[in-house]
Amino acid sequence: MTTEPSGTPMPPRGRGAGCNPPNRFETLRIEADPTAHPDDDAPRHPTVYLRDDTQSVLSPNDADDLSFDYGLNPYRGCEHGCAYCYARIYHEYLGFSAGIDFEAKILVKQDAPALLERELARPRYRPGVISLSGVTDCYQPVERRLRITRGCLELLARFRNPVVVITKNALVARDVDVLADLARHGAAAVYLSITTLDPDLARILEPRASSPRARLAAIRMLADAGIPTGVSAAPMIPGLNDSELPSILARAADHGASFASYSLVRLPGAVADVFAGWLDAHRPMAKEKILNRIRATHDGRLNSAAAVARMRGSGEAAAAWKALFAATCRRLGLAQGTPKLGCGMFRRVMPGQDELF
Repeated sequence: MTTEPSGTPMPPRGRGAGCNPPNRFETLRIEADPTAHPDDDAPRHPTVYLRDDTQSVLSPNDADDLSFDYGLNPYRGCEHGCAYCYARIYHEYLGFSAGIDFEAKILVKQDAPALLERELARPRYRPGVISLSGVTDCYQPVERRLRITRGCLELLARFRNPVVVITKNALVARDVDVLADLARHGAAAVYLSITTLDPDLARILEPRASSPRARLAAIRMLADAGIPTGVSAAPMIPGLNDSELPSILARAADHGASFASYSLVRLPGAVADVFAGWLDAHRPMAKEKILNRIRATHDGRLNSAAAVARMRGSGEAAAAWKALFAATCRRLGLAQGTPKLGCGMFRRVMPGQDELF
């Protein structure tokens, strides 16, 4: 870990977090020696992939503010390293930290396609829209080699089960053939998440995600293949990237996006420490302004767990963003929110047998 002349710890190269905040469920913690020179025995943080032997991959969703029925996460943790990611706290349930651990210790569900096939084939399975993914990115860098997400999509295409893909990685365009097959049955939609159009900001805020230009190109490729494709301007961070909301929507529309969504940043638990550390390293003069403006959208806190408010915030500033988003979408001809996907084409396929309609 390097240090600026001011003494502010900088995230390791290619990482969004500059620390491993203590796990709220653990009593033991390791702290760096404050008297050591920053270059002495500097810790290295290579990515480690761990096998996840979970026996189920579909998580039912009953939240009214989320427009899907099941969540499917082929990985846990995310190497993209977005400093603001609310999903970091879920790594604490695994005994890890929400900091560097979240982006350097990735759990891999190698059996996800087989488990998904088993669950979709069960007579008691009720067809519904599946989200890929809610608490990780299903197209993080290792997916290029492991192809677990592609295997899941191939199963969903076989069953014609609707899916909404959300990703920051242009790698999604690799699977245009499978997604186009699903789209022909009204069973696929894809969001490319774009936080900023500034490549320099993206490089430090989302260090291992695709560049904004690559994400826009992926929107174009998917849309040209007939796949309903949109942009998620998320998260909007007041005082950092919120002024880009109209331009993100406009650039996405120019590249073929037909729908859009947005959300405001929220910083639950240890995520607040990770993001505050990022601000110390990269935006020290603006740190308090940004944090205070986030608090203004969450009733004086850095996070809200209430439905709707957790995604859109509350108060005057949040209302202004909502109005700006709606007005910009109308001007650009973008639909607001995810297109309706139906389960009418679902077909139950038993492993090793022909399709049963």
